[in-house]
Amino acid sequence: MSEEEKDQQVEKNSVEPIPRFDPEALGQGLVEKNGNDDAIYVDDMYGDWFLDYASYVILERAVPHADDGLKPVQRRILHSMKELEDGRYNKVANIIGNTMKYHPHGDASIGDAIIQLGQKDLLIDTQGNWGNVLTGDSAAAPRYIEARLTPFALEVVFSPKVTTWASSYDGRNKEPVTFPVKFPVLLAQGAEGIAVGLSTKILPHNFIEILDAMIDGLRKNPVSLLPDFPQGGIADCTDYNGGARGGRVRVRARIEKVKKHLLKITEIPFGTTTTSLIDSILSANDKNKIKIAKIEDNTAEFVEIMVHLPSTVSAEDALPALYAFTDCEVSLAPNACVIQHNHPQFLSVNALVASSAELTRELLRRELEIKLGELQEKWHFASLEKIFIEKRIYRDIEKEETWEGVISAVDKGLKPYVELFKRTITQDDILRLLEIKIKRISKYDSFRADEQIRGFEDEIEEVEGHLAQITRYTIRYLKELKKKYGKGKERKTEISRTEEGELVPFDKIVASQVVVANETLYLNRKDGFAGFSLKKDEAIEKCSTLDDVIVFGKDGVMKVLKIADKMFVGKSPLRVAVFRRDDQKVYNMVYRDGKSGRLYAKKFKIGGVTRDKEYPLFKSHSKSRIFFFAVHDSEKKNSNVFVHLDPELKRVREKVIEFDFAWLEIQGRGVKGSTLTAHKVDRVVNAPREHGDDFARKDEKEMAEPQPPDSGEKKAESRVKEPEGITVEEAASNTETPDSRVENGKDQVTFDFEGK
Repeated sequence: MSEEEKDQQVEKNSVEPIPRFDPEALGQGLVEKNGNDDAIYVDDMYGDWFLDYASYVILERAVPHADDGLKPVQRRILHSMKELEDGRYNKVANIIGNTMKYHPHGDASIGDAIIQLGQKDLLIDTQGNWGNVLTGDSAAAPRYIEARLTPFALEVVFSPKVTTWASSYDGRNKEPVTFPVKFPVLLAQGAEGIAVGLSTKILPHNFIEILDAMIDGLRKNPVSLLPDFPQGGIADCTDYNGGARGGRVRVRARIEKVKKHLLKITEIPFGTTTTSLIDSILSANDKNKIKIAKIEDNTAEFVEIMVHLPSTVSAEDALPALYAFTDCEVSLAPNACVIQHNHPQFLSVNALVASSAELTRELLRRELEIKLGELQEKWHFASLEKIFIEKRIYRDIEKEETWEGVISAVDKGLKPYVELFKRTITQDDILRLLEIKIKRISKYDSFRADEQIRGFEDEIEEVEGHLAQITRYTIRYLKELKKKYGKGKERKTEISRTEEGELVPFDKIVASQVVVANETLYLNRKDGFAGFSLKKDEAIEKCSTLDDVIVFGKDGVMKVLKIADKMFVGKSPLRVAVFRRDDQKVYNMVYRDGKSGRLYAKKFKIGGVTRDKEYPLFKSHSKSRIFFFAVHDSEKKNSNVFVHLDPELKRVREKVIEFDFAWLEIQGRGVKGSTLTAHKVDRVVNAPREHGDDFARKDEKEMAEPQPPDSGEKKAESRVKEPEGITVEEAASNTETPDSRVENGKDQVTFDFEGK
């Protein structure tokens, strides 16, 4: 064995496979434990711990709960504020410190959360500089601002008797699992969060409309709720889809025309600020998509952004450009993901409204049942007390020497009256009677006691009536909320509707049509380059940086390219122009099929195309070539051409064929076309307008009216002689290269080619 082989053997023997750690298999006795089994591998840790982390982020941080509409940090903030509640404001710094008893994260996250809650102006009454959602200004430091719970929050959020409690993270305190909220706070405030593998985005809705929708849900009427944003604006909700995942809302700023060259923005879209909006306008101006002279931001309590336009730009022209290229129009994608039954669920806004209405009814039922139980207990004890004192049962205990005897004596004294009570008399009831002080017994007023008992009975009857008609009671409760807290909460966002109230979409704005055409498309035919930076070459037409360019090559290949400062389009192209998706241009073309040698004519439109993809207009062949190519702006215009056959053809009498493209129907760009001739062709030229009628009158007896060719392979024949005034040599001299353009009407651009 060589030295090299010995080294390989040693290396092989030294490498032993490391056994994997499999706790489940080890616990079941499927594998034996050895010294290396205590190792934990990275992929095992990833599989176990990452799932735990993902679950924690979803359930405990990023996604709100469907029952109370709150994330854990928000719930702990409100719970902490309820602990500190005494009717006065508390420093936010103190609230943050108290919340840290319940929240296992830093004070910064708590501070950010309380600022967001306070800016929504629903659950927290603020004092001091809490920032501005319109301008994006941040709030002052927590030590300088104060907060307390709003009366609305105190009424609808907290109900300790129906709250489910759990231990805090350190076990020292109790915190609510969820609040028994009798209003869909989630829909009123909105929510946004990014978890592991999913996200949530719930848009805010109008306070009054939420209550109306809940009432409709309880009455089994259709529920339809649309978003309402605190910044106002105008919304297109035709694709809202009930707030479910996959829907979309477009929101526009409210822009008023002040003067011919002056616009004023008074409301901004949701998710933007005046600062970000102005930045987007300036960015669009720098990219030459819009033109502005200057911007003034006069925003204070209300939005006021003045957009000054150049004298060359009117307000009517600038308005669609602002919507197309700036944050004056934004698109929002709702994604209502909530925690329900301890799992993330994707629901619609309408489903959340219906669920919240049912939950509110159930919470009110539970509160009434608790109140009923308390009233019944009060009535029970008041009745026991009345019998105990008026029937002088307390005197029966004077003879007893033991505590057991005292209890037995009271119990014996109450037995004749057991039938008067709605439940059995317990030992606890007797102990409460024995705690009554002599002073109270001596001053006992039987009349007042009867009045008190009748009051309890009236309240019990009222509560029982509410429970019997719990739906009606819930509706009345919701109407009362709207009456008490609905003032000043009217809709701020205008919904785009018809006069009949039906939702309508925004007017479609095509960016390429409203962008400022401040560039020029240039073409270098010799080298085959085009773009808006070739300023020394041939100018084609005005364009913008958003336009596409259509290119027709001499090889019969068409393609659409994104415009650039310089791009290769092929040497000596037939046509280079700005391409519009809604273009109605009609193309006339005569070409020779290289395989058969036949001459074909076709009339087509472009249709749908994909950028940077090549589209052949005929089958590729080394002998295929284009003889004639023309462009018209409408279907009403057509080319009229003369097909000159090869002069060396001996058996062909007429060497010129007249063909009118009006004979053809418009077809797709990929069709083969109609056969013109199978003979060898010298050239195809555009028929001059001055020869059409004159030539027909001159040789009327010899000429027959030309007939349109078949779509098959038959040759198109004509008795037309070569027109006077145009010779083969003259036509050839005008059509030597594709650079030569012959104008046959203002709407036509024509290329003639000499056949060889």
